[in-house]
Amino acid sequence: MIRIIALLFLMIVSTFVVSAASAGTLTLDGRRVQGGMVVGRTDPGTMVTFQGKPIRVSPEGVFVIGFHRDAKPKASVVLQFPDGSRRTEALTIKPRKYNIQRIDGLPRKMVTPPKTVLDRIKRENRLIKKARAEDSAVPHFLRGWQWPAKGRISGVYGSQRILNGKPRRPHYGVDIAAPVGTPIVAPSDGIVRLAEGDLYYTGGTIILDHGHGLSSAFLHMQRVTVKPGQFVKQGAKIGTLGSTGRSTGPHLDWRMNLFGARLDPQLLVPPMTPPKKNPKKKR
Repeated sequence: MIRIIALLFLMIVSTFVVSAASAGTLTLDGRRVQGGMVVGRTDPGTMVTFQGKPIRVSPEGVFVIGFHRDAKPKASVVLQFPDGSRRTEALTIKPRKYNIQRIDGLPRKMVTPPKTVLDRIKRENRLIKKARAEDSAVPHFLRGWQWPAKGRISGVYGSQRILNGKPRRPHYGVDIAAPVGTPIVAPSDGIVRLAEGDLYYTGGTIILDHGHGLSSAFLHMQRVTVKPGQFVKQGAKIGTLGSTGRSTGPHLDWRMNLFGARLDPQLLVPPMTPPKKNPKKKR
């Protein structure tokens, strides 16, 4: 009798172990905060949905999710593993406080663009939308991140202006102020999807595709030195900083999108090391 009970116990334990093993694996690395990005890793062949929408998973089980500026505090990731088992991971997204600035008394033309350029703006917006819709298979973002330029942080993600009582779109990037001609480099590996020298709002503009719908945009550039379809490695020069488009001074506006989710680039990089100053020559 004791032997039979022991065998039954071993069968129950082994069934539990097999069941637990078949539940699959999941790791999530990143900032669970409004504007944040998280890289997930799971079993190869797993299907993943985020907030009810299927997302791309690499053959190695890598995927990426992100949270918009005004993301709600709760989100969920659902995984269906190759053996048919399922797992739901509940996520808590931390809120952030944003800087809101009111400016009144501005001339109308500085708040609303003239009608003569509306067709141009619509045409350029279509180009940008197409570039951001790319869903390439290679997860170039695994390379990691570095600052695309060095300078003073003059604008931050999430801030918003209310001009003449009308709320403008929030600022979805980080602004880096530096002299005209300062080199701009790729913050991670990517494929150039857009390279334009003179867009109405953003002037010299590049969009890099980092894979899985994740892209970087670089705005107000003086020179654009890459072409669409070109692959660039992290740290490779892509152009120079300027003050083109609707810009009030030389700076780089670096933005990141995960399809429609606007992400905060500053959450991905370490604190900026100030650029080295050239020592003055003694006379």
